[in-house]
Amino acid sequence: MSSLPTFDDILRASETLAGHAVRTPLIESPVLNERTGARVLLKFEGLQRTGSFKFRGAYNRVSRVNKEAFPGGVVACSSGNHAQGVAAAARLFGHQAAIVMPTDAPRIKRERTEALGAKIVPFDRMTENREEITDHLAAERHADVIPPYDDPFIIAGQGTGGLELVEQAEAIGAEIDIVLVPVGGGGLSAGVGLAISKLRPDAEIYGVEPAGFDDYGRSLTSGERQRNPSAGGSICDALLAPEPGEMTFAINRSQLKGAFAVDDDAVRRAIAYAFTELKLVVEPGGVVGLAALLENMLPATGKTIAIILSGANVDPDLHAEILTSVAGR
Repeated sequence: MSSLPTFDDILRASETLAGHAVRTPLIESPVLNERTGARVLLKFEGLQRTGSFKFRGAYNRVSRVNKEAFPGGVVACSSGNHAQGVAAAARLFGHQAAIVMPTDAPRIKRERTEALGAKIVPFDRMTENREEITDHLAAERHADVIPPYDDPFIIAGQGTGGLELVEQAEAIGAEIDIVLVPVGGGGLSAGVGLAISKLRPDAEIYGVEPAGFDDYGRSLTSGERQRNPSAGGSICDALLAPEPGEMTFAINRSQLKGAFAVDDDAVRRAIAYAFTELKLVVEPGGVVGLAALLENMLPATGKTIAIILSGANVDPDLHAEILTSVAGR
């Protein structure tokens, strides 16, 4: 395992990303505060380049690719957000890009990845091994593999969102008590956690994951990485990693106070709430933190709670179906 990233690596990533990544807004809604009895701060990564936080880590990692050593550019595996981040970063640095994507990835994510110039290599997430396909493709193309989360430069890049969060909260006089972060492989929570733990050591950090894919919750309880029993079956496509990353878990096990699991119905209600009350479009995997809050999974009254809304790349048909079905209940 490579050396674990540190807070200083996040500061260096922030310098690398300056002028390239968007400093996404920190949003506060009186409606949400009144409903929860808390002061809720929403870090909306849906306004990041490519529509999710993934551009941060992808750009930071792709900036390190040696063109002479890897003339075939870069290869990655992703259900869509990492794919778009890598494709966009590769284009900015003049690299070729190929992305191994599951056949059930949302259409909008596939189309946008292709629009950024990447070649898509489809695979069946239920029957095929994405890592084996990715490694074979990289060797064939003489390309560098850009991991989705288990990489020090990826983690440091994602951590810049946590750095911004603390700076933005300080600017409005908010002292953060609790931070809710979506977890799949754990790159975002590891990076954000490194920043929060350094700058706000008293804040409690929780991961939030889909029910049935609670590998982080089980791993934190057991002290060892646990696998998910299935590769698919939730609308939160961005959070369906098979197990916590080796590097990310080494960081998260000491930073996360725990993890909440939210089912698809709760996610649907949160998507509808974000749209109707907050006027935000958030994808299923990106809204899990808000879902945990709205489902009263944690004590909120009187607290200042920061939530990472990690992406907005939701399939339009799915979004419309969710809004219609939730309104009809």
